[in-house]
Amino acid sequence: MPGFLCVDHVAVAVKPGELEQHVAAYKAMGFTEVHREDVLGKDQVREVLLRIGEGPNLMQLLEPLTAESPVAKQIEKAGGRGGFAHVAFRVADIQAAYDHLKANGFQILDAAPRKGSRGTTVFFVHPKTTAAAAFGYLIEVVQEG
Repeated sequence: MPGFLCVDHVAVAVKPGELEQHVAAYKAMGFTEVHREDVLGKDQVREVLLRIGEGPNLMQLLEPLTAESPVAKQIEKAGGRGGFAHVAFRVADIQAAYDHLKANGFQILDAAPRKGSRGTTVFFVHPKTTAAAAFGYLIEVVQEG
């Protein structure tokens, strides 16, 4: 089995220039900023992670850094609006999760688990997921660093 532990984060796409307003709004709700990073490579986003309460769950805000960013393309497809980007599930062993999902017919977008932000290792699962179940949203699988 893939060893899923919890929801790591829910990611929200934020339109360019609006990141700080969103961070301020979540902080006003009582969330705590725990990480901030520019994620380059194929992602091309500025990421802010906010902890929800005292548990392990995080809110991830993603602002595209370039027009080529997948988040920029997602915002464009949504008519210029930000909003839900993906949900991420934490696992104990990223390679075991990757192998298990691939063997069970899941459409994985990455050729192998890769470096993520904050020292994590990640891979993404396509929104159409399997031939039998199209979840309709992007899934990220995350192992803590």
